[in-house]
Amino acid sequence: MRKIVKTVALGALLATTSVYAASVAQCASCHGQQFEKIAMGTSKVVKDMAEHEIVASLKAYRDGTGGGALKGIMRQQVKNLDDKYIESIAKIIVSGKGVKSHASSGFAEAAAAAEATHMNINEGASDTKRIAQEDLGTKKAIDEKDLGLRKTDLYDEKDAKGDVTDYSRPAPGTSTKLERAFKDAPPMIPHSVEGLLPITRDNHQCLGCHMPDVAPSVGSTPIPPSHFTNYRPETVMKDGKVLKEGADIVKGNTSDVKIAKAKKTDTLYQGRFNCTQCHAPQSKTKTDVANTFVPDFKKTEFKSHSSLADAMNEGIE
Repeated sequence: MRKIVKTVALGALLATTSVYAASVAQCASCHGQQFEKIAMGTSKVVKDMAEHEIVASLKAYRDGTGGGALKGIMRQQVKNLDDKYIESIAKIIVSGKGVKSHASSGFAEAAAAAEATHMNINEGASDTKRIAQEDLGTKKAIDEKDLGLRKTDLYDEKDAKGDVTDYSRPAPGTSTKLERAFKDAPPMIPHSVEGLLPITRDNHQCLGCHMPDVAPSVGSTPIPPSHFTNYRPETVMKDGKVLKEGADIVKGNTSDVKIAKAKKTDTLYQGRFNCTQCHAPQSKTKTDVANTFVPDFKKTEFKSHSSLADAMNEGIE
């Protein structure tokens, strides 16, 4: 009898432990680490909801039977979760433990207070005073500390500590967009990516907010037409020759092959699937050397928009 009681108790303990094995990390970027935020300026404050309400809402999102303006986004988050996992998530939320993380989404208030629609990331980046100070060509004698990027004694590493990279940002929907670093540059990610990465075949949370049919309702930047287009030249073997768009690349130069037949589709082109191969969060870190780059956007509109899709054959000007 004692053995049976122990077995039952152990089973109950394992069941309780499994309840808290669910992850809510991906929720934090929009709902806050304590589920205290109004996601996208639209949702309820989840921490104020009862456990049964959270379960019912998540199941409705999953099954497509309910939800408001954010149902398209939430459907992507929970479509593969079973009932037990959803119930586990609800228990974690009402427990008040929140999301254990070193990252913070506490910059939301500062972002919301910003009046500009786009933040200039180049402002102050090219510091003429710093450039002059670091110009070794103007100095008669150069200290050994100036020879390396770490700017410390080359013979003693006790003070050789780099700046801590800080990628903390406001939650999605509360951040201020960033101007492009240069004309047609991939836009930087202005919000926190906590819980959103890595992008995998089965978990691509960027699409929940940035697909063109969803973006207007949540105020996000829609994925542009170029990302639904295959610009790669058609490559075939014919008579022992490699032809790109009908041109023999052996006789010519591959750079001479122009994009003649862009193929537009209704789905995201596979070469654009991994957003973070081009788009990245902006680190609030001082550069190791002075920045001498000054962008030329040609037109003010190109600070927040790209002309790349209209000029794919333009080349570098």
